[in-house]
Amino acid sequence: MNSHEHPSSDSERDSHDSDTRPPKRARRSSHDDHRMSNGNGYGSSGERDSNGDRGTNREGNQSDASEGSSGLPLLSPSIIGVEPLDEFIREIADFIHYQIYNRPQDAPGVVEVEAKIGILKERGSSQRLQLPVLVETILMPDALDVRFESNMSAKQHQHFNILLNKLKTDNASAGANDISYEHLRLVDNFFSPDGGRGEKIRVTRDEKTSEVRACMRKVRLADLNIYCPKRAVDWRVSVSMEIPVPPPLGTPTHTRKKDRLSYTHQEFAIDLTQVTATAGPNIKPEVLHELEVEMRDSDYLLMAAAKRGKAEYSKPEQDAFDDLVHAFVNNARILARNAIPGDAPR
Repeated sequence: MNSHEHPSSDSERDSHDSDTRPPKRARRSSHDDHRMSNGNGYGSSGERDSNGDRGTNREGNQSDASEGSSGLPLLSPSIIGVEPLDEFIREIADFIHYQIYNRPQDAPGVVEVEAKIGILKERGSSQRLQLPVLVETILMPDALDVRFESNMSAKQHQHFNILLNKLKTDNASAGANDISYEHLRLVDNFFSPDGGRGEKIRVTRDEKTSEVRACMRKVRLADLNIYCPKRAVDWRVSVSMEIPVPPPLGTPTHTRKKDRLSYTHQEFAIDLTQVTATAGPNIKPEVLHELEVEMRDSDYLLMAAAKRGKAEYSKPEQDAFDDLVHAFVNNARILARNAIPGDAPR
């Protein structure tokens, strides 16, 4: 793996490119300093990047303290004193919540929510989707004939590896130590289900010890595509169920070796993975590079979803689900906004 291995929002409730594509927003931060940017010119430290000098709150706006010290007027977020409802984040929260409550109830298992970084392409074409919109947009499911390609180039993979390692190192140097790191080498073997119909069974083993890490069926419930005309990548939110099953018999239909760098922060894991996929003994292996952010704790997700907006619970408990999704979306946006173009035109 060509990687540099590491040594070790709120809603109203509380308060590339052709001439037809809109131009990408000028980047205010340089990737040469290997710092994550929020896409508005602010680095991972929360300070203005080299083209500016102001502090920021989590929305990328000037903070109250900075405003006061600068002599500028302290502005209320609106005439009614609260932020307007963020329809983008609420739409994703409603989508995830709906899938959780309409999932199959007769199958035990965990709910997986993840956002993958990739490219939306016109089906049957290698061309990236182009729509007459200027900014990040949620696509209505099944409204367009598109496919999502989660693969990225080796150059993009290395770029994210450097950024994430730097973020981990800076975090530890600052004494926070709330970002952990793990290098995993796993092997997925896929088996046809009994009767040959339905989702394949996946058996995941540690490549070195052969210890079985998981044996399950993954049932995809739904996807939500997010198109980002100003960025080098798009992203997709997926909700799935992982259902444990007994170890299968027979020969696997195909194999995926995963060299994974996993960075965890609070309720989320960011996985940067080089995948070597083998479809058969006489077929050349395919090497893929994937990046995703995933909600780590299915039990907490389901608990928060169950208490969403219910008056019998405290306000923090009612809001926990939307807060979780807000941070999840922020992480996906940060990854998308720090992507660089791939090796070839998309």
